[in-house]
Amino acid sequence: MTRGDGVDRRSFLAGAAATCVAGAALAAEDDPLQELIERNQQGDVGQGFDAAATKAQMPKASLPTLSPATTQTTEQAVGQYEAIVARGGWPEVPGGARLRLGAKHASVKPLRERLIAGGDLDPGAGTSEVYDSYVEAAVRRFQARHGLSSDGLMREQTLKSLNVPAEARLNQLRTNVVRLRAFSGTLGSRFVMANIPAAWIEAVQDGVAVSRHTAVAGKVDRPSPDIQSRIVEINFNPYWTVPVSIVRKDLIPKMQAEPDYLTKFRIRIFDPKGNELTPAQINWYSEEAVNYRFKQDPGQLNSLGTMRINFPSKEGVYMHDTPFKNLFGENDRFHSSGCMRVQNVRDLVYWVLAETPGWSRQEIDEIIKAGERKDARVVKPVPLYWVYVTAWATSDGVVQFREDIYNRDGLGQYATTSRG
Repeated sequence: MTRGDGVDRRSFLAGAAATCVAGAALAAEDDPLQELIERNQQGDVGQGFDAAATKAQMPKASLPTLSPATTQTTEQAVGQYEAIVARGGWPEVPGGARLRLGAKHASVKPLRERLIAGGDLDPGAGTSEVYDSYVEAAVRRFQARHGLSSDGLMREQTLKSLNVPAEARLNQLRTNVVRLRAFSGTLGSRFVMANIPAAWIEAVQDGVAVSRHTAVAGKVDRPSPDIQSRIVEINFNPYWTVPVSIVRKDLIPKMQAEPDYLTKFRIRIFDPKGNELTPAQINWYSEEAVNYRFKQDPGQLNSLGTMRINFPSKEGVYMHDTPFKNLFGENDRFHSSGCMRVQNVRDLVYWVLAETPGWSRQEIDEIIKAGERKDARVVKPVPLYWVYVTAWATSDGVVQFREDIYNRDGLGQYATTSRG
């Protein structure tokens, strides 16, 4: 899922920097999916929703992805989708039309039938050819269930997700029931879960997702790994040491195209003895650069942002802030080289350190503002799970699906649906 040319700033810092091996974030209300979820919880579904459409509820943000209840409800969803398949599944929705509120087109009728079959549109809404507010509300719900921006517009990604056959979705549910059962035991009263294909992170306390954070996960060719670990440390205003894999794949081509890149972004070069070198001392048209250490100073340009969340893992990955907040607003959030970037990471760090003396919100804010380089050891390490779950149903009965980004579900052509 590499985005564009490998030598632009975004490809290196936004894509490569999130790896680890080898200001202010977007507010929750700026995320269309999160905004819709929050509106639903507050009982305000917005002007685009008719009464009949509210019979189909939006996902509830407070329900954790990992829980015994989720496993049980997902098992029940398998039976529901078996029934859908037995009834012949759902129709394919034709493309080519610009469908939005008020439009009239023949393709709206099969769209209504598809939304009714999947439980997003009340059958009482009828099967007319008008894209009315009933249909728009149903499309928003469908988008929310599939991790897409809930704008109610029939864009390419929404159409492709609608046209994944019922049989494929049933098989996806069956596959993920097995994954969920592996986490149906004791996860801890406080834990953090990162769902890789959903590209989101949950902080869970006493069975409730107390906060949810949009994430940026690993590219297809640099995937984020499954992990069971514990968060043990927070680094404030960290340095970033460029992994050798990133030096080879991204930094060398970048320096060939833009010789002042390292200077511009405050990345310093050190030889094996700790002596600092200048970019001019290295032959960027060879592999010489992999023999040196590249270290980026803390600050606004740092690829890790203001915070890094550390935990033991054989892959050496971690979670962190990022200066590239715009990535959190995309549907396709697979730009990193294995690590996880976290939206509103400061809120997650507040929660992780809540039981660690000396690290109150005020103290954390002051350290970040001052730009001080400090580390906080977590007194009670917080269990952490990075999981690969592409289909699940929480106890509100809402069935959710995500793209099988790493092609692990065995869905063939539907596993690599375009996210563009």
